[in-house]
Amino acid sequence: MSWRDLVASSSTSAHAPLALGVELRQREPHDPRRWDPRTTDAVAPRALARRQDELQLAVRPLTRGARGGWVKKDAAWDDVRRSTSRFAPEAVRWFTELFAIARPSAAVGAFSSVSEWVPLGPSSSSLLWMHLRAAERAGVALVATHPQQSIALAGTAAVDVLVGPESGGTLRVAARISVDGAPTDVSRVRPLGTGAFFSFTLDTEVIGITIAPATLDDTVTALLGAPEGVEVPAHEAVEFVREAYPRLARRTRVTPVGGLDPPPAPRPSLRLTAAFDVDTVTYALEWIYPGLPPFPYPAVEHPERDTAAEAERAAALTLAWAGASDLPFAASGTLRGPDAGEFSTQIVPALQQLDDVRVEITGVRPSVRELTGAPEVSVTTVPTDDPDWFDLGVIVTIEGRWVPLAPLLTALARGRRRMRLSDGAYFSLAHPALTRLKELLDEAASLDEWETGERIHRHQTALWSDFEDLADQAEPAQAWRRLVRGLASVEGIEETELPEGLQADLRGYQKRGFDWLAFLWRHRLGGILADDMGLGKTLQLLALMLHARERGEQRPFLVVAPTSVLATWREEAERFAPGLVVRTIEATVTKTGMTVTDASAGADVVVTSYAILRLDETSFTAERWAGVVLDEAQFVKNPQTSGHRAAKNLTADMTIALTGTPLENGLGDLWALFSLTAPGLFPSARRFREEYVLPIENARRDDATASAHGAERLARLRRRIRPLMLRRTKELVAPDLPPKQEQDLHIDLSPEHRALYDTVLHRERQKVLGLLDDLDRHRFIVFRSLTLLRMLSLHPALIDERHAPIGSSKLDALLTRLTEVIAEGHRALVFSQFTSFLSLAADRLDAAGIAYAHLDGSTLRRGEVVEGFRSGEAPVFLISLKAGGFGLTLTEADYVFLLDPWWNPAAEAQAIDRVHRIGQDRHVFVYRMLASDTIEEKVRLLQQRKSELFDAVVDDGDLFAESLSADDIRGLLDL
Repeated sequence: MSWRDLVASSSTSAHAPLALGVELRQREPHDPRRWDPRTTDAVAPRALARRQDELQLAVRPLTRGARGGWVKKDAAWDDVRRSTSRFAPEAVRWFTELFAIARPSAAVGAFSSVSEWVPLGPSSSSLLWMHLRAAERAGVALVATHPQQSIALAGTAAVDVLVGPESGGTLRVAARISVDGAPTDVSRVRPLGTGAFFSFTLDTEVIGITIAPATLDDTVTALLGAPEGVEVPAHEAVEFVREAYPRLARRTRVTPVGGLDPPPAPRPSLRLTAAFDVDTVTYALEWIYPGLPPFPYPAVEHPERDTAAEAERAAALTLAWAGASDLPFAASGTLRGPDAGEFSTQIVPALQQLDDVRVEITGVRPSVRELTGAPEVSVTTVPTDDPDWFDLGVIVTIEGRWVPLAPLLTALARGRRRMRLSDGAYFSLAHPALTRLKELLDEAASLDEWETGERIHRHQTALWSDFEDLADQAEPAQAWRRLVRGLASVEGIEETELPEGLQADLRGYQKRGFDWLAFLWRHRLGGILADDMGLGKTLQLLALMLHARERGEQRPFLVVAPTSVLATWREEAERFAPGLVVRTIEATVTKTGMTVTDASAGADVVVTSYAILRLDETSFTAERWAGVVLDEAQFVKNPQTSGHRAAKNLTADMTIALTGTPLENGLGDLWALFSLTAPGLFPSARRFREEYVLPIENARRDDATASAHGAERLARLRRRIRPLMLRRTKELVAPDLPPKQEQDLHIDLSPEHRALYDTVLHRERQKVLGLLDDLDRHRFIVFRSLTLLRMLSLHPALIDERHAPIGSSKLDALLTRLTEVIAEGHRALVFSQFTSFLSLAADRLDAAGIAYAHLDGSTLRRGEVVEGFRSGEAPVFLISLKAGGFGLTLTEADYVFLLDPWWNPAAEAQAIDRVHRIGQDRHVFVYRMLASDTIEEKVRLLQQRKSELFDAVVDDGDLFAESLSADDIRGLLDL
């Protein structure tokens, strides 16, 4: 099939037209002398004038004949149905549906057996009228097949029943019908199902047939068969008006005439039956109509229902129910316990006050009392044999009655609305104090299985504060009181004398950081020291290690850090804490033959890398360390990695994470770090996601409820982490740091570069956008495409060496800037995510005769390269962001060039902090080089949003969402 066939199939110009032939037919008179069946034929005007009984409206398909008229030839019902190309599909469907409507009880196979007329009559479907109205839209004309008949569809019709007196005291009941506003003789009307009728005119020339819409109930249909109406004898008139008239009025529209003034119809009433048995009640509501059996509430379909009156009474009933109790309304049911008591004491009396509601009670109603006083909560903590846990005692009382905690929590968990005490009294569970109590106990329970009762972990100091806010009385144990008071704020922690062996003058914020660490040490708590890069986190930890040794600690501290930072710990210890014995493990036991136990013997500090910890996990986890320090702890933020698992299995009195970026990619990073440093602080990763991550993410929606819920969870998260995470920003120590100026440099691509980029962008966009509906499954493919576009933004040669002659405008701009910087006596760091691009930059520097140092993951003698730059051998230092973005102090430089933006702004911040840190005495200039109108500019916008998330959670900024979603990726490709 070609595209021309598609166009041709949608056209109706080649289809033969169809019409619905309509004919008024009449059965021949009965002749007792004949035995054969009576025929039914079209009726002519004169025959209709003589006799109007046994009429029938019949229909059949017609099509155009050779002379342009409507003919029956080749247009039988089965011909129409089986046609696939002769007739328009819409018209064929219309005739097929008409057949089902006209003969709703016909068998499926009967379609083919009908060759001529299908009668329309009282058994037709109520859908007939609407279907006839749709004929024109289906392209089907309505035509009369008899030359002395005409057919038309009316616009409106009105049907009602007249009731009025006649002479002698009789009453007459008759139907009244009008079509398009004109009165119509009832004797000339015949029903077509319950939704239409047809009427006819008596004329000597043409019979006019009109089909009209109407709602025909049994009463009206019966009166159509009695055009003169039904007479009610005088002696039965009173009974008729009293009993039959109201029932007729509920069935159909009845109009009194001739001065008849019937009484108002009796309105329905409600009956409540309630059977009580001890503490159970079974009840049901019913509608009561005079002369009719009861209807269950709300009601079954019935022609005599007064729905308007029912709605009015139902509204009053539900309003009274809701005003008396918070039990959900139900028309019937069985209630037990306190629910049955509330039904008896609150709902039954309220319904008894309503008019038209009769209450019938069997059994003995229980005598119960509702407690309306506010619940009083008292909370205590008691030390346990496990020093990490305190028993949590919770007592709830209402009006002096003690409420057992376990049944209370069970009732709250099951969503019950009230609870009954042993003496039969009951109380509402809707009080906010009880709801909050359950939330807090659930949070505490999620941290422990409660094998010995409710407990709270020593890390949960902020949770205890929430208990104190809730409780009318709170009595913590003395040890717990000291712990909570100490962690309330850094300023509230008692000062600790600096160790004698410390060879440094701590700034004020560094001293407070040391006091905080010393407090955690005394109470065997872990935490996160999240100061900005360059503020002396290493120095504060060395002070803690000296403090512990001078207090008699014999076990060594274990420091785990990236390989590139190991030398920094040795150097910093020699400089600030020369009395500490520091051992470095840079290879596995299998290579050195020295066990971890041997290396740590006599040492105060053991320093190793994350790689060695992972490879020799068993050896490290077998030791009992005084404390564990996880430097650049973002390296173990993924709980699925072996590095994270190895760190979690270490045994120590405290674990401290050092990182300037505790939240890089999302809130899950926080959970991962606290699971290492404060394992009692948060529940499982799944619960953390449900309780914090999802509500905070959903707060971005235009939903007031979701926003409020997210804001509440964000505030709770901040309270939970604040005692165990200490963070100071550079703004805090701004007077001690030189100014820093940051600028985005937007660089235009060359015309050739632009043409290539746009071509690849179009291709990758088409590929990626089709994968975003299932991002988790296709994430690798998506990010491969994004990385391709990022590399192409830098230099075409990075994706295909054949494009090398196009060159890179960014490298041209970098060389121009570096030439100026060097000429003015400054030194610069140049960062890139892509080592291949750094190599191209090195080639340009070689060609320009500019000396440089080069550091990336393949550099073997890292220390020598760094010292070479520090000594002044080269004015430019090319560094890969992954290899040199942390663990270096390079204050010899005062210019930083970032050649390409990274998804995570924290990585860039760490790179800048190699220069802008304590010890720098010159103005620092930072340049982000962005290729204009490329994915790089979109990544920069994404960076800013991620920074806002960090501020929201860690630095108390506003609320933002966290993840790199499918919408984010669409934005990156929408250039």
